[in-house]
Amino acid sequence: MAALLELDGVEFAYPQRPPVLRGVSMVLHAGERLAIAGANGAGKSTLLQVLVGLHRPQAGRVIAFGAERRVEADFFDVRRRAGLVFQDPDDQLFCPTVLEDVAFGPLNLGQSREQALATVERVLARVGLDGFRDRVTHKLSGGEKRLVSLAGVLAMEPEVLLLDEPTSALDEETTARLVEILTGLPQAMILVSHDAHFRRRVATRSVRLRDGLLGAPDEVRACAAGGG
Repeated sequence: MAALLELDGVEFAYPQRPPVLRGVSMVLHAGERLAIAGANGAGKSTLLQVLVGLHRPQAGRVIAFGAERRVEADFFDVRRRAGLVFQDPDDQLFCPTVLEDVAFGPLNLGQSREQALATVERVLARVGLDGFRDRVTHKLSGGEKRLVSLAGVLAMEPEVLLLDEPTSALDEETTARLVEILTGLPQAMILVSHDAHFRRRVATRSVRLRDGLLGAPDEVRACAAGGG
């Protein structure tokens, strides 16, 4: 089975700081939901950002959708096909209303206004936010903002979802809704999360980032279905 995303011996360090990635290798295949655990500062968010070209490794290779990606132009296609949901939804939501925010991506992909409106309605329904299209984004609750951020990424119809601490600051009810949404989606995913219960319910495979390397799985689920 061809890999969707792959890191091969990737090393990365921020200026004047020790390396956070020290030769990371990983592969994501279609249908997988890979969870990455690790301590604060272990480099989990950095790893996601390397995958979509927001950081460039000092060594190693990033291979996405069958091609090695080296320079900025290489990553334009990657960012269209792999949607990153940031840890803080305020870093992702920038339009006055939910409609404008979720429609932004489809419009930039060339959809007509009518097509983009239909996409907005479809993805808002998918995340359980029917009737939210005219809501003001900065007045939403934290959980609602997180779901709108996810809707904005889903509107781009990515092949892969990259989610950075998706349950951060969510209450139990919203977390349960998010689990239901994610386990019902067809996309392959990489989930960075401190929440062990969430990882067990969503991930088909789990690894831990420690000392700059991805270690042996700490939680493995043989079944791809969510629940439990």
